[in-house]
Amino acid sequence: MTVSSRSLEHPSPAFVISAGTQVVLKVSKALADGSYRKPGSVAVIVESPASNDGAYALQFADGQTATAYFRELVLRRQEVEAELGQLAADLRPYIIYRCQVGSKAFGLDEADADDDLRGIYLPPARLHWSLYALPEQLESQTDLHDEVYWEVGKFLLLALKANPNVLETLWTERVLAATPLAQELRAIRGAFLSQHLFKTYSGYVLSQFRRMEAALRAGGGYKPKHAMHLVRLLHCGIHALRTGEILVDVSARRDELLRIKRGELPFDAVKQQALALEREFQSAYETTQLPEQPDFARVNEFLLKARRSAVDA
Repeated sequence: MTVSSRSLEHPSPAFVISAGTQVVLKVSKALADGSYRKPGSVAVIVESPASNDGAYALQFADGQTATAYFRELVLRRQEVEAELGQLAADLRPYIIYRCQVGSKAFGLDEADADDDLRGIYLPPARLHWSLYALPEQLESQTDLHDEVYWEVGKFLLLALKANPNVLETLWTERVLAATPLAQELRAIRGAFLSQHLFKTYSGYVLSQFRRMEAALRAGGGYKPKHAMHLVRLLHCGIHALRTGEILVDVSARRDELLRIKRGELPFDAVKQQALALEREFQSAYETTQLPEQPDFARVNEFLLKARRSAVDA
């Protein structure tokens, strides 16, 4: 099985370099006078394309110009990092936690449901301390499954921010593998819950509303699956604010949610349902017993223990 890795330390292809930024050539470039600039030459972006499908206009110190594509450039200040790249190693042996989320964990799976697996990996210290960047997450995708494993430090930070996908991995009952350290993390999962949950979930709800309405204004149709997850998340958010627990299994609302997913309800009906839930969500926030902030100290203590265990390993 091939596992791809990704790190946010380096710009993604969706990142458009702005005009005025200094860059370094990764390839040779022909100039108007017939000369060449070899790899390693420094230039400045004078004009950026709308997307990285187009070419950048470059200017060198002597005024000569050329064009180049994103893949042919590297940011000058990140040249060394780009040369080092990410660690070329199989990191799957360091997975300490694996669980199932997605439709099967939600109780919303149908005949064509695949396996959504999530978890955590804890690299040994010698890799964590290396010059070569560790990926923030490991990914693998086939027609039958979708896997994501976060590096432990990244996972904890996302959980502290109340990322819904990450919190669900700590509360799902479908645990496939967990080391004693991962079991300890599940035991202290309440440390991550705070009023940040309301802000994070509300931001997701707002962005989904805007996307659906924009799609309708453009003459298209909203995506029923996204609408279903919007309603599901509102139910789960209300539950979390009232009980201090993350609701993963929503099979009690299976019929209601699958009707939305199948597009059996018009957008206005879904919108009114979501707005009513959003008001209930706001009310739950006003009376919640969740602390204003998560327990940073407890989570930090766990991270230090995990890092120490990686040194011993």
